[in-house]
Amino acid sequence: MQTVSAHLDELERLVDTAGGIVVERFTQERRAPDPATFVGAGFVDRIGEWCHGNAIQTIVFDEDLSPSQVRNLERRLDDQVKILDRAAVILDIFARRARSREAQTQVELAQLTYLLSRLTRRWSHLSRQDGGIGTRGVGETQLEIDRRLISVRISHLKQKLKVIEKGRRLRRERRQTQSSIALVGYTNAGKSSLFRRLTRADVLVEDQLFATIDPKAKQVSLGEGVLAVITDTVGFIRKLPHHLVAPFRSTLEEAVEADIVVHVVDVSEEDWESQRCIGEEVLEGLGVDPARVILVLNKIDLLPGGACVDHAPDNRIFGVSAVSGAGVDDLCCRLRSALISAAGVTIVKVPLAQKEMVERAVRLPHRLAQHFQENSVEVAVRISQGRLAELGLDIYRVDEWEGSQ
Repeated sequence: MQTVSAHLDELERLVDTAGGIVVERFTQERRAPDPATFVGAGFVDRIGEWCHGNAIQTIVFDEDLSPSQVRNLERRLDDQVKILDRAAVILDIFARRARSREAQTQVELAQLTYLLSRLTRRWSHLSRQDGGIGTRGVGETQLEIDRRLISVRISHLKQKLKVIEKGRRLRRERRQTQSSIALVGYTNAGKSSLFRRLTRADVLVEDQLFATIDPKAKQVSLGEGVLAVITDTVGFIRKLPHHLVAPFRSTLEEAVEADIVVHVVDVSEEDWESQRCIGEEVLEGLGVDPARVILVLNKIDLLPGGACVDHAPDNRIFGVSAVSGAGVDDLCCRLRSALISAAGVTIVKVPLAQKEMVERAVRLPHRLAQHFQENSVEVAVRISQGRLAELGLDIYRVDEWEGSQ
């Protein structure tokens, strides 16, 4: 029951984010859902009586309902209330939050895909009209017209997304000479707060689910001259149907392309380990190499008694507070180290006595980091080996970065 309570707590936060007010919860324990109404007939009657007596407008289920289940529930409740499932609430939030052209296109595609199989109940009042000859079938005709129009619109949106995704890929290719970090994690884990802490950018930070729908990217200095592009992505959530995930896959692909993936988890949540597992499943589904993932346990300032988080031996787990800044410096140090040792980065170490070569090294484009030592200068750079050889710097290539990390 503790898991059920946690899931309903999350559903209540979703409803609150969507602008609703939760006044009561109902649960039923069954071996399997009822194919017709998801819950038992007696339970439906009980909910209906309570809603009628309390002037309730909407019932929200914490599961994905089939179109027939929604229709059957509304008929049994005599259309007293609107029936929504978890996916419908999330879609409403996405529609409220989307601002960019890409996000709005993604949301509309998800909405229409969700709506297409549910058109029958929306047009049921036209399916049989009283009257006489020539009136039957008007509803069905209108339904087929709407289905065709929606299918055409879905096809148009998919083509539009392909163009947008092509532009995104081109932008990613142009950024290949720059190091990249992607922030991922469960919704409301504090990704936007950490993004603001690292970039000092003025971004929306709210204690609500799915505060961020539009991905944001910004260059950040991690100290010691190390620069990277950091991207804040849309949050994960449990029980998210595939038709909602698919349109946002291109957004999450920022994590696939990133040099480092920072998986942010709200460690103050009771079920934070479950949220961590959900995030890991999503990353695995995207094909993200676990070796590129750094786990950040956020909101350590909210832990009781000042509890702390132990770092993993390989420095892949960090406890931080994005709000207070605790632990962020240690995280930046680890990010610097990880980026400098990432694939595609070449380290050049030139003796200061070789003045001409030093000048070439410090003028190299796409430098990630630069560090002067007593007798040499180190430069971490993204450059082809051919170009390095043309400049005569290939003989100064080294395997390890010795500067401050």
